[in-house]
Amino acid sequence: MELRHLRYFIAVAEAESLTVAARTKLHTAQPSLSRQIRELEEEIGAQLLTRSVRGIKLTPAGRTFLEHARSVLAQVEAATEATRRIAHPARPCFAIGFLTGHELTWMPAALRILRDELPNVDVLISSQYSPDLANALLEGRIDAAFLRREAGVSGLAFKPVIKEVLLAILPSDHRLAGRRVIDPKDLAGEAFIGVSNTAPVLRAMVSSYMKKSGVEITPAYEVDHLAMAMSLIGSTGGMALLPAYAEKFMPAGVISRPLQGNAPTIDLVLGYRRSNRSPVLQLLLARLDRLVACVLKKADGRAGRTQTPEKSARPVK
Repeated sequence: MELRHLRYFIAVAEAESLTVAARTKLHTAQPSLSRQIRELEEEIGAQLLTRSVRGIKLTPAGRTFLEHARSVLAQVEAATEATRRIAHPARPCFAIGFLTGHELTWMPAALRILRDELPNVDVLISSQYSPDLANALLEGRIDAAFLRREAGVSGLAFKPVIKEVLLAILPSDHRLAGRRVIDPKDLAGEAFIGVSNTAPVLRAMVSSYMKKSGVEITPAYEVDHLAMAMSLIGSTGGMALLPAYAEKFMPAGVISRPLQGNAPTIDLVLGYRRSNRSPVLQLLLARLDRLVACVLKKADGRAGRTQTPEKSARPVK
């Protein structure tokens, strides 16, 4: 498997069209691109895409592979940039991390601020699980990260970004799918999909919320990432409680519903090492309120176009 296979696959998945990906993103012939995708599927041993007159759709295996492919390319690019920085140290460098899945929302705005105001700074990007980001901050491998408020990391400071509402994620043909809101007590006896220790803050929050609701749950499955969660929800008929950003990853046949009453929220924060005196970090911290306002305004615009009534993220006051 070559890196170009990953780039081709990601381009097709994002464009949802072989024709569009070939013409506008990869500047190659469609037959050649189709052949490359088939070779990738044969090497993996799984179908990654389904093709129809409406375009390209990812299979459950394809959604899982897409997340890992993006991570692999991000790591390769980070390694390349780090090597170049050592070989050509004239330009200052700033490394920023994103909780996997959140880079889609927060990376464009963060990069816009950094590159508009500091065009001579090289920015390195990392996408990882929240505990891994916290460790990278402590070890000085990254300068700042959008992550959860991890425990046991006294050397870090956290600046609140938003509060994300937890939602019920379930199949569209589930017995509870017709309800406008989900009572947590109705989750008793359901095939529940929990999160693994890759997300300890979320795991603890869901457990605490269910106990306060008087519901005991034993997860039928535990997942490491959103693609795996969506695949299991769609294939097993189970359901999960996940932060609202999970809606971006819902495939056809999977829906979300708000929780009844005072639904729990989970913080997204900007973390950094207390001893880090980087002027680039200070700029990012100073511009954080503007960054959050920009992202939420864009999200509200999309919600208005799609007539979505619920707000999934709340700014931290």
